[in-house]
Amino acid sequence: PAVVWTLDLDSSGETQAVDVRRGTVCSRDRLDYAGAQRAIDDGSDERLNLLAEVGRLRKQLEIERGGVSLPVPEQEIEPDGGGGFRLGYRAPLPVESWNEQISLMTGMAAASIMLHGEIGLLRTLPAAPAEEIRQLRRSAAALGVDWAADTPYAEMIRGLDPHEPNQAALAEQSTVLLRGAGYTAFDGGLPDHATHAAVAAEYAHATAPLRRLADRYVSEVCFSLVAGVEIPDWVRQGLPGLPARMSESDQRAGNLERECLALMEAVVLRSSVGEVFDAVVVEVSQRGGGIVQLREPAVRARCSGDLPLGERVRVRLTEADVDRRTVGFVPG
Repeated sequence: PAVVWTLDLDSSGETQAVDVRRGTVCSRDRLDYAGAQRAIDDGSDERLNLLAEVGRLRKQLEIERGGVSLPVPEQEIEPDGGGGFRLGYRAPLPVESWNEQISLMTGMAAASIMLHGEIGLLRTLPAAPAEEIRQLRRSAAALGVDWAADTPYAEMIRGLDPHEPNQAALAEQSTVLLRGAGYTAFDGGLPDHATHAAVAAEYAHATAPLRRLADRYVSEVCFSLVAGVEIPDWVRQGLPGLPARMSESDQRAGNLERECLALMEAVVLRSSVGEVFDAVVVEVSQRGGGIVQLREPAVRARCSGDLPLGERVRVRLTEADVDRRTVGFVPG
């Protein structure tokens, strides 16, 4: 069983018509991002070539809307080939961005359907406060990152190179502008705030009903509105409590991910206490110390002392406690 979205686009990638209905799908291929990228690069799969074409068009529309995408490499736990695991930094492949654009396009279509029907669940994010943008500009100046006065922050962020230490630090600091995302439920009338600032449009989580509860409700609302039938009672009754339930589950999932990474960092470094590593300072605290990002292994951890934001430093490992899942450094 599946949710089948059909989106008709014009030559620029803009959505012209939307349909959503229940369906059944048969899985014919087992794809992964690396394999899909290879197929696109060598032109061996027409379906994936279309994904690349639409993805590029939608990415350009995102830029024109003023959407924000942070170029921050992800920490990832991956198999080491010998039955164990290792930590690595992973920069997303282009195909991942194009696939993301399909999800964003679908989520925007779902939001439009629900807003027209005056019932649903949106993913919302308020615009970044002016003071936080001013603070980010001060950080850019301190880090030596050129940010013209007439350049919107979304455009500046897109141009950052995460491989340059000072720009990686600014990208890390930019995450503060994207905090505060939540869910907004409505039934009868329109919500006071309906926009997701990073998407730069009205948006809903819609493409993962198998693993995310919000998408299950969004799917049912859209099914009913498009078909012109009554929305199920369980949906109307459940909508008001969904923002709190999703907030709790998102927090729980985030905590689990952080704890898994913290445990792996401690495991990887437990035999290296006292050693010195090359790192980049990606965050500093007003109370002293901050966060450093090691080149190898792929560890991000707290470091005490006076730290120069955005600069390469040498740090000494003072703690790697597996039981407490803690890692600590001092300037080396």
